[in-house]
Amino acid sequence: MVARTYTVAFEGIEAREVEVQCAISPGIPAFTIVGLPDKAVSEARERVRAALSDLAIALPPKKITLNLSPADIPKEGSHFDLPIALAVLAAMEILPVDEVERTTSLGELSLAGTLVAVRGALPAAIAAAEAERRLICPKDCGAEAAWVAAAEVIAPASLGETVRHLTAQTVLRPATPGEVTGDPGAKDLRDVKGQERAKRALEIAAAGRHHLLMVGTPGSGKSMLAARIGSILPPLSPAEALETSMIHSLAGLLDKGGLSRARPFREPHHTASMAAIVGGGRGAKPGEISLAHNGVLFLDELPEFSRAVLETLRQPVETGEVVVARANAHVRYPCGFMLVAAANPCRCGYLCDPGRACSKAPACGEDYMGRISGPLMDRFDLRVEVPPVAYADLDLPAPAEGSAEVAARVSAARSIQSARFAGMGRVRVNADADGELLGSIATPDEAGRSLLAQIAGRFGLSARGYHRVLRVARTIADLDGADGVTRIHIAEAVGFRLAIGGMDAPAQSRAATAASAASQIRAV
Repeated sequence: MVARTYTVAFEGIEAREVEVQCAISPGIPAFTIVGLPDKAVSEARERVRAALSDLAIALPPKKITLNLSPADIPKEGSHFDLPIALAVLAAMEILPVDEVERTTSLGELSLAGTLVAVRGALPAAIAAAEAERRLICPKDCGAEAAWVAAAEVIAPASLGETVRHLTAQTVLRPATPGEVTGDPGAKDLRDVKGQERAKRALEIAAAGRHHLLMVGTPGSGKSMLAARIGSILPPLSPAEALETSMIHSLAGLLDKGGLSRARPFREPHHTASMAAIVGGGRGAKPGEISLAHNGVLFLDELPEFSRAVLETLRQPVETGEVVVARANAHVRYPCGFMLVAAANPCRCGYLCDPGRACSKAPACGEDYMGRISGPLMDRFDLRVEVPPVAYADLDLPAPAEGSAEVAARVSAARSIQSARFAGMGRVRVNADADGELLGSIATPDEAGRSLLAQIAGRFGLSARGYHRVLRVARTIADLDGADGVTRIHIAEAVGFRLAIGGMDAPAQSRAATAASAASQIRAV
């Protein structure tokens, strides 16, 4: 007799169904697992043997063959322990075959038979619901998996509890969802004194999910501003929370099953490897850009990241997804994040301060910022200089406007965009709009079109830069509650595009380009 049960194998955030087949036949005693198992899956036989022994169940002295079907896809991870044990017990006629066959399960077994938490319970619950099966998972994963209301989730603490439940000796109650958590560590913009232009850039970036680059001397407040962007972002919608939680579930980052409505804020160190940022390594795990999906990826000291790492960001920033291709894996992860970066103007950081700049100025600044390639720089919608804060400003009282007031405007702008892009799938904010859609929502009035044409010709905006200006202008109009994009919206968007010395006009110096841009906008 062949007993069957089900589990999942993970391909990105997708859980692919795996049928676990067990056959016990006469022959030389052996316990064999086939179907492209990795080392962790192959070692499951010893954990299963020990767990069954703890229940006073001995394996029969026969040939036991476990097949993980389909046999042509790799099986990785310790979560195969529980389904293998259930298939063996069903083949031994200890568990009812029909009960085991209508079950999807995952979980690691300790030698004492307790069930250890594993990654991916949430995607596994979705797969079980689609197959109209119940899910059995470790107790510590139950609150996470129970968020999928369409699936019955049973979360025993041990293999013994699982056996007693399936044989109706002690019936366990279905697991209940964990708590929805917010962001208890959110910091307030009221803590930042001065830097009004940088705060405005932060507000526009948050409202339309635009990429932002801040350049300024050490201690001017770049990191402080970035750390507070989470306090002005709207909470995750239910759909976004599910997407984000599936990725964090695979990475083992969900806190005891409690889904979070706070947007992710990831800030990897500049020594992080390419696999850590983009994804990869053993099992092609999600990287920082995917863990920041629907949230913020903050790269402090941007020029200090390796050039290879920075260049790999170009395609994910543009498309909102990344493909991790390896010899034995080809995995696609979503990565619709807002990129916020900070940089000093040069290695010493005091390029704009004649009294403190090093002897290599201004060449050191050109070399330092030159580490950021033109194509990557072109993808920053907003660029703002963050000057040093005057001592007099530090003695001023806290600003009257804090994160709550800014967050209200950002939320109102996001609501406008949600209504505008309803039913458009992955297009959710202005930063996602492209092609005809962008033209239909962000076509400026005649004065705005004339200004943008002159600026584009004068400063050599790329086609990408041109369209990004339109997206930012549309967001500024949303913050103003305006139906159409006007000249004033275009002017502010262009001002942020050219704020850091002519990134679209490399032949000119920073100061000359910034001054020329300002005069051009005033003159038109």
